Amino acid sequence: MPELPEVETTKRGIKNHLVGKKINRVVIRESRFRWPISRGFRQKVDGHTVRAISRRAKYILFQLDHGYFMIHLGMSGNLRIVDASTAIKKHDHVDFQLATGKCLRFNDPRRFGSVLWLGSSPFEHSLLSKLGPEPFDQSFNGEYLFQRARKKKIAVKNFIMDNHIVVGAGNIYANEALFISGIRPTRPAGKVTKAECQALVEAIIMVLKASIEMGGTTLKDFVGGDGKPGYFQQTLRVYDREQQPCRKCSSPIKALRIGQRSSYYCPRCQK
Repeated sequence: MPELPEVETTKRGIKNHLVGKKINRVVIRESRFRWPISRGFRQKVDGHTVRAISRRAKYILFQLDHGYFMIHLGMSGNLRIVDASTAIKKHDHVDFQLATGKCLRFNDPRRFGSVLWLGSSPFEHSLLSKLGPEPFDQSFNGEYLFQRARKKKIAVKNFIMDNHIVVGAGNIYANEALFISGIRPTRPAGKVTKAECQALVEAIIMVLKASIEMGGTTLKDFVGGDGKPGYFQQTLRVYDREQQPCRKCSSPIKALRIGQRSSYYCPRCQK
């Protein structure tokens, strides 16, 4: 599933092709996504200019003169900039045809993504209104995480993956950040010290920034807006490395399931 770095990489890849450009026409070949595209969506977007593109959590927001629409990549979706004449591939469900002759094309094999009109107050939408802080915001710091974790018995890995706590710490990046900060993923969140919370915040920020710089993580079929894969997977310390030697102490990496998610850790480096 594309996580925050992959979504940020996609946003950066398409931004210069779209901001200031008019969307001549939206072509919808399939509207049955996780949340169906509303019948009036095309009429709201056709003929309008993209004024800005931003990201909130894993949602890409497109600002027009009179409102916003949002695209979520779901489990396997991707956005590509192509020439409008480029042949349609299987699962190319939505085109945003630009006045420049280019096209923003949404491909989503599993149709868990979404294309939604948000109106003029996007952050009041139910999908956005209750999200936690962005990991790069100043409000996300060790004190904040420590206070939110107090008396929580939930495993710390599940705690930091909760979008109400912070957005962007998806499964891959939660595993990596916990390794860097030396915290075992099964430890109750309420047992993490203030100093460890600060180290964990710094580790989350570090791994997310590093992944963004490398274009995200390609484990299956993710490609950015330019059609290129991400390369962060080449630097993974623990994720998907069961029984391989720890990069710090050479102990075999162990794997277990936490909350139905695969989790990886070093039994010697993480306590």
